[in-house]
Amino acid sequence: MAETKQRVATVDPVWTRICDEAEEAIRSEPLLGALIHSGLLHHATFERALAYRFSLKLASGEMSEQILREIADEAYGDDPTLGAAARADLMAVYERDPACHRFLQPILFFKGYQAVEAYRIGHWLWQRGRRDMAYFVQMRVSEAFGVDIHPAAAIGRGIMIDHAHSIVIGETAVVGDNVSMLHSVTLGGTGKEDGDRHPKIGNGVLIGAGAKVLGNIHVGHCSRIAAGSVVLEDVPPNTTVAGVPARVVGKAGCEQPALTMDQLLQHE
Repeated sequence: MAETKQRVATVDPVWTRICDEAEEAIRSEPLLGALIHSGLLHHATFERALAYRFSLKLASGEMSEQILREIADEAYGDDPTLGAAARADLMAVYERDPACHRFLQPILFFKGYQAVEAYRIGHWLWQRGRRDMAYFVQMRVSEAFGVDIHPAAAIGRGIMIDHAHSIVIGETAVVGDNVSMLHSVTLGGTGKEDGDRHPKIGNGVLIGAGAKVLGNIHVGHCSRIAAGSVVLEDVPPNTTVAGVPARVVGKAGCEQPALTMDQLLQHE
């Protein structure tokens, strides 16, 4: 058993650590044993556990767990980048959220992480022309997690959505790598126009709680958007914007604001 575990650790140290944490969690809280076994330890790989979680959380009277599980297993089997993105997202949450102390927490308990990984399966469906099924996934993610991400939106890796209540990301939005956002963020349009109408968010951007970024505008790499701001114009790289409407109020304060999660403005 120890030999097998060592081989698994060499191949996938993230999954091995999750399983170690799961065993420890059961020892400290036996009442969660069934949940942790079915959600984590019963599965051979990280992707299989994610597929199970996807099917469990999004199943309803309209779509069974079995069908959703088959869709998720197909997605992870077809596109290895889904698993790679899920690992990057997991590390982003662990490193940036002070409330996250173990790798297993986002998978089992954090709706922001679960919503992003479910969106990724919806996006996989969209890219393969299965539009109605992708819309179904979008609907269920919104109903289950309070997060509404259009399956056509393009979202990079290393995404952390803290608390994740009332997140809205529109159809033509683009979100770069290593972006952090808090609850009630909207990446929306400005009217009922068709075509490319949603924001393009650069790498390493930090978007504060309640911020609204509207229209086909660009937010430069490693910028900060202060909580409650309404952004209607392009944001230069490495700057901080705040207000309604938002205006540049200074530099970003550090090289990677999305990683430090520093939202204070007093040093500007």
